Amino acid sequence: MTSLSLVLTVLGDDRPGLVESLASIITAHGGNWLESRMAHLAGKFAGILRVNVPAPNTEALTTALQGLASHGLRVMVERSRTDEPAQGYQWLRLNVVGNDHPGIVRDISQALAWRGINIDEFHTECASAPMSGEILFKATAQLRVPLAVVLTELQEHLEQLAHNLMVDIVLQDAPTEVRA
Repeated sequence: MTSLSLVLTVLGDDRPGLVESLASIITAHGGNWLESRMAHLAGKFAGILRVNVPAPNTEALTTALQGLASHGLRVMVERSRTDEPAQGYQWLRLNVVGNDHPGIVRDISQALAWRGINIDEFHTECASAPMSGEILFKATAQLRVPLAVVLTELQEHLEQLAHNLMVDIVLQDAPTEVRA
């Protein structure tokens, strides 16, 4: 039987049992929960997940998941293609730390996009600095960098950007477990 890969985006007020509700519906429709990223953000539960489901069950699963809206959980369902191995790329990790101010994410993501660099994962947070109490912005990104990108030029550009933004930017090889 043919199965389809679906990507679900979920958002709702955080409360116990949300993940269980999703998992129960997916399992009841013959689906398999493959991977996910979920978090509590400002009182909301937000997440993305990928499931495989038998093709004939797709519509019923979608309807059941959208029925969770009556319980305060919005679910968007998108069909996806199967993951293709990333060829012609190298994997890098980008770390950013500095005093928080508007525009950091915009400027860094713009510099990466102009070079055809894809951000595969992106985690950010703001936290109080240990000594000063000022708000620090911290980010970690897993980057898929085309082999045609000259790393020394990328590093030089990021160093200039770091100076302009008054943040520290470190670019390094990504650990093998994050490489696809």
